[in-house]
Amino acid sequence: MQVSKSHLAIAGGAAALLVAIFLGYLHWLGNQGPVLSRSEERDPLTRMPISITMNPLRDRTIERTANAFIAQMRDGNCRQLLAAWAKDYRKKRADFICTSETQHPLIRWNIVEWEDSPPLVILYFKGERYSTAAQDATYKDLFSVTMENRDGPWTVTKYDAFY
Repeated sequence: MQVSKSHLAIAGGAAALLVAIFLGYLHWLGNQGPVLSRSEERDPLTRMPISITMNPLRDRTIERTANAFIAQMRDGNCRQLLAAWAKDYRKKRADFICTSETQHPLIRWNIVEWEDSPPLVILYFKGERYSTAAQDATYKDLFSVTMENRDGPWTVTKYDAFY
C-alpha cells in the first residue's frame, strides 16, 4: 500500500489532537480539588456517600499525615501523640480515646469522605476494629481525623471515633 503525504498529515494531525486532548485533561485534573465526585446515594445511617472518586493528582500530604497518626494510634503510641492535648480542655477526651483505642484496636481503615473547611480538612475513614482487646471478633465503624495547617506542616487537631 502506498502511503502518501496526505495520509501522513492526517495521522500526524490525529496524533497531535490526541496529545492535546490528553494534556488538556491533565491540566483540568490538576486544577480540581482532591475529590472529583461523590455518589448521589448515601448511607442512611451516617449520611456519607457510598463512594467517592479521588483526584489522582491531589496533594497526598494530608492523607499521609493522617495515616501516620492513625498507624501510631494503632501501634499503641496514643499517650505520646495526645500528650499536647493533656495540657488543655481535651485532657479527658484524650484519656478516653487512648483507653478506647487500647480496648478496640484498629485493624485497617480507608478514606470514605473528604471535607474542606479552611484552614481545616476533615477526613472521614471507615475502619475495622477488634471488638475486644482479646481480638476474637471485629466490627466496622466510622471515625474522623481533623487536620489543620497554620503556617507549617499539617497537624492533627481532633480525632473522633465511636467505640
